[in-house]
Amino acid sequence: MKQSIPAIEKNDRLIAGLLGYGTWVASTIIAAGMALMALDQLGHGLAFPQGGFGLLKAGVALFILLPVARVALLACMFLRDRDFLFAGLSAFVLAVMGVGVLLAR
Repeated sequence: MKQSIPAIEKNDRLIAGLLGYGTWVASTIIAAGMALMALDQLGHGLAFPQGGFGLLKAGVALFILLPVARVALLACMFLRDRDFLFAGLSAFVLAVMGVGVLLAR
């Protein structure tokens, strides 16, 4: 289905927001993990179960999940616009990513 220019710009802003805010959140989580790890090295560790390393791993995992979230968002946008060809292609890409994760184990 043919979209108008403002609708395309709205979709672009949503994707940019997801990637931009996701990057900031992941970076903040990694920085907090690094700060907690530094405090542990100085002997001022806080009572967290995994310390800063758990936060560091969570931030890296979020960075890894951002492209997957982008493809999922695109699939939802294509479905909303009734563009079933590109929605199907996006679903295929998500499936390939999922198979890749399963085979990597």
